[in-house]
Amino acid sequence: MEEVVLVDEQNNVLGTMPKSEVHKENTPLHRAFSSFIFNRDKKLLLQQRSGRKKTWPLMWSNSCCGHPQFNETNVAAAKRRLRDELNLEVETIEEVAPYRYQFSKDGVMENEICPILVGFTQNEPKINMDEVEAVQWISWEEFLSDIKINSDKYSPWCIEEAKILDGNGRFREMLKR
Repeated sequence: MEEVVLVDEQNNVLGTMPKSEVHKENTPLHRAFSSFIFNRDKKLLLQQRSGRKKTWPLMWSNSCCGHPQFNETNVAAAKRRLRDELNLEVETIEEVAPYRYQFSKDGVMENEICPILVGFTQNEPKINMDEVEAVQWISWEEFLSDIKINSDKYSPWCIEEAKILDGNGRFREMLKR
């Protein structure tokens, strides 16, 4: 049974709760992560969330999101979830920016301290249909344009995180490599 780590606003651990019980109308604050994975052509991997997801089903979002387990780093959690959701290995991945958000839709709230990670791969994803409906590679500039034009098809955290990354010097440096 997967658990999430409950925290206060300063990210101090308050305990854990089964993931199946966390996301509801008044979701307690918990730890999460969001990853943006790029290929050798510097294209971003987007995923369409599975229709079976409790939160934001069938919405397009960043490469992979998830929850670190108790005493698991965000990098280790991201690698674990990338394998679980996309059967994808990354050469490098690092935490680039902090992020805290809260959104509600269809009676379900997301309420997370959710650092943004950026990584690179030379592999193609093989999706786990329980987690992911579809994937696509897109250039960063095309993605930024699309979230402005078609914001209703993307998860709200993905849009905010993209804006954070676009203004982040470390992220821009990583894309230039």
